[in-house]
Amino acid sequence: MSGFSAKPKTYMLDLYHADAQELFQQATTIDGVMPQDPRCADWHSDAEALIIRSETKLRREDFEKAKHLKIVTKQGVGVDNIDLDAAKEHGVQIFNTPAVNSETVAEMALALGLALARRITEFDRVIRAGEKVQRSKMLGIGLRGKTVGIVGMGNIARFAANKWIGAVEANIVAYDPYAPADAWSDIPHHRAQSVLDLIEKSHVITLHVPLTDSTRHIIGEKELAAMKPDAILLNTARGGLVDEAALLKTLNAGGLWGVALDAQDIEPPTREVHGPLLDTGKVILTPHVGGSTNECQILIGTTAVRVLLAALAGEPEARCRVV
Repeated sequence: MSGFSAKPKTYMLDLYHADAQELFQQATTIDGVMPQDPRCADWHSDAEALIIRSETKLRREDFEKAKHLKIVTKQGVGVDNIDLDAAKEHGVQIFNTPAVNSETVAEMALALGLALARRITEFDRVIRAGEKVQRSKMLGIGLRGKTVGIVGMGNIARFAANKWIGAVEANIVAYDPYAPADAWSDIPHHRAQSVLDLIEKSHVITLHVPLTDSTRHIIGEKELAAMKPDAILLNTARGGLVDEAALLKTLNAGGLWGVALDAQDIEPPTREVHGPLLDTGKVILTPHVGGSTNECQILIGTTAVRVLLAALAGEPEARCRVV
């Protein structure tokens, strides 16, 4: 391990699945510190490597203080909780685990879309409140053969397209300015030329892109105004993709059939922060759990540990290298 101690001091700062924690603890090539250890509060002083989740935010000041830090591995594909520019300036390598939770997140998006279309959570709320269900006044909408617009054409989006086709024989419209012209040659779809082009054609719009400067508020006031009155909007990607103030305005004006946000500007979602959205009666909020199945957490957690150990051994997986 060139440039490292004989057994690099390595901190797991966030809780992982028990199987991943066990794999980390059993690693004989590192001096591992578990998230419950009080030493984690002072990790900047001697950490040579970190393994984290979205809960930990690594800002410029963290990299400036962590003089010994050389490697950070983050579970999942999104790395918007890490200042990548600062990491690069300080010579810290950043790794993630792409494509591991893709199918699980796509499954979550499909589930949320169906829940909105068939008003499942609305029925549940009415029954729990002890009110009478008036079925004739709470009709859902069918999605068979409808058009699903997928923003992004990466791994999760690919699984999402296939699931929507398999579940409801959806017509797929996809938009991704960075995907090659022949992308998804094996998936029946129409390639939109812009987000607005996609929106105008779609009954369901589902977001599967990272949060970057170019994608922040990719769904804003103009895009919301272009959606069909009975459109369904799904975000199982990242908070910040949807302009939540504009969304609230649109919903209060009677727009859209429903919205499901598994990712929000402020997480986790709470009644205190998100009460106005919840009070519209058209919104489902979940606490960024698209990848939260037992099977996925075992796989993605143990994968993150293995990616970390490989990088420390000088055998990094190129596909997992971010910086």
